[in-house]
Amino acid sequence: MKEMNTTIGKPVSRLEGFEKVTGAAKYAADHHVPGLLYGYVVNSTITKGRITKIYTREVSALPGIIEILTHENRMPTAWFDIQYADMDAPSGTVFKPLHDDKIRYNGQPIALVIAESYEQARLGAAKLRVEYDEDTQHATELKGNLERARPPKPGMAFLLKPPPPKPTGDFEKAYEEAAFRAKGEYGHSAEFHNPMELFASTVLYEGKGKLAIYSKTQGTINDQTFVANVFGLKYKNVKVIAPYVGGAFGSGLRPQYQLYLAVMAALQLQRHVRVVLDRSQMFTFGHRPQTLMQMRISADGDGKVTGLNHEGYGETSAYEDYSEILVKWAPMLYPAANTLLKYNLVPLDVATPLDMRAPGGSTAFHAIECTMDQLAYQLNMDPLGLRIKNYSEADPLENKPFTSKELKACYLQGAAKFGWYGRKPEPRSMRRGNKLVGYGMATGMWDAMQMPARVEAKITPDGKLHIKSAITDIGTGTFTVMTQIAAEQFGMAMEDVIFDYGNSKLPFAPIQGGSFSTSTVGVGVVNASKALKKMLLKLAKKVSAEFKNAEVGTVTFVGGEIIYNGHALSFIKLVAANGDKPIHTKNMGYPHALKLRKYAMATHSAAFVEVEVDEDLGVATVTRALTAVAAGRIINPKTARSQILGGMVWGISKALREEALLDPAIGKYVNQNLAEYHLPVHADIKGLDVIFVEEQDQLINELGTKGVGEIGVVAITPAIANAVYHATGKRINDLPIHFDKLL
Repeated sequence: MKEMNTTIGKPVSRLEGFEKVTGAAKYAADHHVPGLLYGYVVNSTITKGRITKIYTREVSALPGIIEILTHENRMPTAWFDIQYADMDAPSGTVFKPLHDDKIRYNGQPIALVIAESYEQARLGAAKLRVEYDEDTQHATELKGNLERARPPKPGMAFLLKPPPPKPTGDFEKAYEEAAFRAKGEYGHSAEFHNPMELFASTVLYEGKGKLAIYSKTQGTINDQTFVANVFGLKYKNVKVIAPYVGGAFGSGLRPQYQLYLAVMAALQLQRHVRVVLDRSQMFTFGHRPQTLMQMRISADGDGKVTGLNHEGYGETSAYEDYSEILVKWAPMLYPAANTLLKYNLVPLDVATPLDMRAPGGSTAFHAIECTMDQLAYQLNMDPLGLRIKNYSEADPLENKPFTSKELKACYLQGAAKFGWYGRKPEPRSMRRGNKLVGYGMATGMWDAMQMPARVEAKITPDGKLHIKSAITDIGTGTFTVMTQIAAEQFGMAMEDVIFDYGNSKLPFAPIQGGSFSTSTVGVGVVNASKALKKMLLKLAKKVSAEFKNAEVGTVTFVGGEIIYNGHALSFIKLVAANGDKPIHTKNMGYPHALKLRKYAMATHSAAFVEVEVDEDLGVATVTRALTAVAAGRIINPKTARSQILGGMVWGISKALREEALLDPAIGKYVNQNLAEYHLPVHADIKGLDVIFVEEQDQLINELGTKGVGEIGVVAITPAIANAVYHATGKRINDLPIHFDKLL
């Protein structure tokens, strides 16, 4: 009898890894067809105003130029006023490239030059002259425009990003009467997604309004819906394909403007068209917003938190209300009878911000955990001890128990492996030569979410298991993990499982983001597998009398066979008995909303960091860091570990490197390139370690899984800031922490 093939929990290398590292993987801009035209975007050089004239005649005469699309000659579209244009759209009116002569932000796309070659299109774009009526009274800087602040406008976006909870108790009184108080103001400049793959769309015009689109996206069906609605096409005539995505981090959640322009050009010219944004243009759409926060925490003499006040200001565009869940986290983590939470938006003349890895959370926890660290020093308590003192098994905000919470295990196991208890508590008390050494720690938390998804499962005549879903894989390992889940369901080798994904023609899947893809599509795979097993058993009963009394709970599926009481039937025989027609089913995976409404659901982490600060130069270096994570059942510890490591690198970048430099006089970010927008390189990253603590969650979903995409970045940044304080005695609350602030 064949042995059960267990795949879940194994550190499997990514199945598409070989194609990616050898260059065999085809990304959105790698699909070549005869007669392909190339588009190059022209961006606004002013921040606010109107276009008065675009001089197209000179450029049109250049060799190879086919067309110049502007607001004056673009084709009509099906709509321009629908509010929710895509799955991730905020409240407001969606941005419309080439809609009119109005300039809403610096870098806005205002024309598309289409040519027979990329170089000709780029030359034409460089030579295109544009005259403006400029409005110099623009506003792009958050801190200088707080008088514009207002609450987010109500809308459907509140379903996923609700407003702050109402106040509890009397915070101001509790704060004034508290034995210990800590407060701080925290500033974050804008951050820009910089995935390795540039945003690109290759649109193949197949005639009669039919399009095949290879695009960089985190949601093939999302892009399909957007294109079909905008251009008045039938859904079945729009196919979006994205099997390989070279990173995204949230930047591909919404359809970016190169998709819109490439589709418009293809339809208007009835030709194949490709549009690729260059690196500087990657700084002309959504980004993590500028944010300003005030945090106050009070505690009694024993260290019990009595009051929490978190107030935040985030930037948004003048045409959409982008918001983040910023101020709810502290009362979800630390019980306090008195809370005061406020969140306001400041509309500015900028592009609408966009979700970026752990949106809101990675910003908020900087304020929460650094203020908690400050409170610990005032109390003369171990920062870890203060957090354990205020530990709660339930969500204090809603008084709901968690489906599971192993944060305390993260604290204890992380501290032990890191060597936290070897820390001398006084600031500036540890050094190596001329380097000041500091230890810092922080807590992380992220929602454990699940969305509905539909999955097809079928057994083919060769006995293979074929799973289909429209979900993308942006480099997180989804392809590999889904194959593991499917193989486990049938006790098959992974080589006998085919996972087809990244195509809008496949069964419905939402955008890939929010750390919910494994739970969302994985549960769909489980449910489809259960249904398929029933179908196989029903057929087995018809084929063999030995299976007459078999039930689902009494049979096993191993190695391409169904087995009952020592009798086996191969999938190949069952399909043959089905007239050689594949046995298939489509089923939904969905969250158990009624069952889970009584519970809180979250992933937790604890980060521990050691820094060295050069006493003469002020240069801070993360010499080692460890993140302990409680994320339910880990399907693939290798890809999951890589997700946490990637988040930790990003946290180092956020704390010490990454900064978009805004010139408010011209309303433009002036370092729109990877030479001056500083990111960590290999030499900046030292010893990083990850622990997954044991966490069994029998309630959250059929797999017991929680996401690991976001949780890796949430705690690492405040842990670094706290370590810098321990090393130097200086609290730097504006990120990134520059060396001049430490001299």
